Amino acid sequence: MKTPMETRPPVPPFTRETAIQKVRLAEDGWNTRNAAKVAMAYTLDTKWRNRVTFVNNRAEAEAFLTAKWIREIDYRLIKELWAFTDNRIAVRYAYEWHDDSGNWFRSYGNENWEFAENGLMANRFASINDLPITEADRKFHWPQGRRPDNHPGLSELGL
Repeated sequence: MKTPMETRPPVPPFTRETAIQKVRLAEDGWNTRNAAKVAMAYTLDTKWRNRVTFVNNRAEAEAFLTAKWIREIDYRLIKELWAFTDNRIAVRYAYEWHDDSGNWFRSYGNENWEFAENGLMANRFASINDLPITEADRKFHWPQGRRPDNHPGLSELGL
């Protein structure tokens, strides 16, 4: 029998409403930049492809995220539902960040997610491209952390 700690609602099968909720919860989690907390949303044996990096379990996911957020300073992310089915969700997203030399980027990507019945993500396949931008070109200007509800999403920003 599953304990509440092993379940991460909403769980599949997804409706449009629960898929949108799952996407926003993922966005909120990643915007904390708390690798240990974010990693708990994934199964112990989660499989990722992120650019050229392959992750094979939750511990590797946490290590990957820790390194990512050291490298990607002032990271801010927006995700948007693209499509969904019973236990799968496709999203598009963009995030802004700068490196330790002050060079700004907007990274655009698509992810395909597959969830276990308890709502933890079992598979995550990401394709990402980085666009150098100037600081003046930034569009994500909320304080570090969760994107405010009144901040425009990707479609509203023309991204």
